[in-house]
Amino acid sequence: MSKPRFTTRQLTTAAIIAAVYTALTTLLPIPQYGGVQLRVAEAMTVLPFFFPEAIVGLTVGCFLSNLLLSPIPMDWIFGTAATLLAALWTRRMPNKYLAPLPPVICNAVIVGAEIALFFMPEGTAFLPAFALNAFTVGLGEAIACYVLGLLLLSWLPRVKALHLTAHA
Repeated sequence: MSKPRFTTRQLTTAAIIAAVYTALTTLLPIPQYGGVQLRVAEAMTVLPFFFPEAIVGLTVGCFLSNLLLSPIPMDWIFGTAATLLAALWTRRMPNKYLAPLPPVICNAVIVGAEIALFFMPEGTAFLPAFALNAFTVGLGEAIACYVLGLLLLSWLPRVKALHLTAHA
C-alpha cells in the first residue's frame, strides 16, 4: 500500500482554506469581480509559503467563488489558473516579504488580460485596456496581499497549535 500524498490533517486544512476563501469572496459586500476589485480572500494566497496544502485549498476556493458569482465561464478558468500559478510560485518564495509578489503579478497579468479580452467593449484596443486592467487588478491584489497577507504571515507563526518554525 502506498503512502497517501496528503495526510488527513493536510486535506482538512485545504478544505478549510477553500471554505474560508469562498465564504469571504461570496459574502463580503465589496467589489470582487471586474477591473476594480479587492478580494479580501486574496490575502490567503500567501498561505502556500507555510502550507503546501494551501495550493489545493486556494485553487478550489477560487474556482467555487468564480463558479458561484461570475457568469462568465472564462473567469472560472482564467481566474482559477491565476490563483493556482500564484500559489505554486508563492510556495517557492525565499522569504515572507516576497510571498505576496506572485499573486499580485499573476492576477494583474492573467486577470488583466482576461478582462481586456472578454469584458471590454468591441473595438477597444487590447494594450491600453490590458494596461489599465492589469494596474487596477494588481493594485487591489497588492493591497490584499501586502497589507492583509503579510499580517497573516506575521501572525501565523505565533499560533502554537500550528507549530510553524520556518519556511520549508
